[in-house]
Amino acid sequence: MSVAKLNTREVILFDLDGTLVDSASDLYRAMNLSLEKLNLPLVTEQHVRIWVGKGTSIFCDSVLKHLTGQVDPAQHEQLLATFLKIYNAEPCVNTLPFEGVVEFLDWGAAHHKKLVCVTNKPELPARKIIEELALDHYFDDVIGGDRFEERKPHPKQLLHCVDTYGVTKEQVLMIGDSSNDVEAARRAGVDCIVLSYGYNHGENILDCQPQQVVDNLRELIA
Repeated sequence: MSVAKLNTREVILFDLDGTLVDSASDLYRAMNLSLEKLNLPLVTEQHVRIWVGKGTSIFCDSVLKHLTGQVDPAQHEQLLATFLKIYNAEPCVNTLPFEGVVEFLDWGAAHHKKLVCVTNKPELPARKIIEELALDHYFDDVIGGDRFEERKPHPKQLLHCVDTYGVTKEQVLMIGDSSNDVEAARRAGVDCIVLSYGYNHGENILDCQPQQVVDNLRELIA
């Protein structure tokens, strides 16, 4: 049975990377430019696809652990600052929406749903990507990982949306791709559907026992 119950939802929340957009090649590009700048060895796109999905700081952690076997705090700070500067300048060179995303957003807009992007990515590049892909007109808000002190898996961003739009938790649906999304929704008391194609730090998404997994957002409106 589908968890979606879309006719009962007023607000639909979406993760960004690995849910709405395939951004791994731009993250890979910016990371290697950063490593080059710091005279560190480069990484592969395959590795990057495993490491992304839990925020930029953890992404830098994973890269340094892989390259040096440890995370030196000063080196981490340097890599994070360099990466954010390079990535924030051009976050949308090769990034594209996943198949089915635009059709689902069209459906949401046509049915007057409040659509909100809730991501751990900093707000500036998140908004830039959504604008450059001409998706910004769909969204009532884009909440980045730096808006509040807490980020997913903390439920803060999700609960903020419940309060802001004056709805019940039953009227909200979260759509994501990682255990962070599942955990945040669980802690917020909100239903959550995950996509099978996303980024989950190399872990099988089924391990976190999501309520429902779909391969394409079109399945929810078919």
